[in-house]
Amino acid sequence: KGEYIDNFISVGAVSHTLTENLVAEFSNYGKKNVDIFAPGVDIYSMWPKNRYGLESGTSMSGPIVAGLAALIRIKYPKLTAAQVKEIILNSGTKVEGEVLVPNGNGKKLPFAELSRTGAVVDAKAALELAAKLDK
Repeated sequence: KGEYIDNFISVGAVSHTLTENLVAEFSNYGKKNVDIFAPGVDIYSMWPKNRYGLESGTSMSGPIVAGLAALIRIKYPKLTAAQVKEIILNSGTKVEGEVLVPNGNGKKLPFAELSRTGAVVDAKAALELAAKLDK
C-alpha cells in the first residue's frame, strides 16, 4: 500500500514552458512518488561569494513549496501541518495535455499521470483556500 505521511510533500520539478517539455528532464515523477510539481528550472539563486545565478533541480522546487507552506502557517497559524499539505495539494493548477516523461526516451504521458495531483503549486490559490478553511 505504501507509506503515507500527512505532513510531508514530495515535489517534482517543472520548467517555465507549457509545452511537452514542461517536466524537467531530471525530475522525479509518479502518482505514488510525487504529490505536486513546482518550478525547478532556471531559478535565480544565491551562489557563494555574494553572487547570484540560475540553478535547476528539485532542490529548487522543494524550497518553493516549503516557502509556500511557511507563508500559509504564518498567515494562518491555527492550521495544522496536515491541513497546510492538503491546501497546497488541493489548490494547485491542473495542467492538461501530454508531456515528455523524464528519462523516458521520448515517451509521453498526460501530465495528470505524473503526480498524485496532476498539478503545479499555485500560491495565490493556496492562500485563498487557506483563508476559507481558517474561518
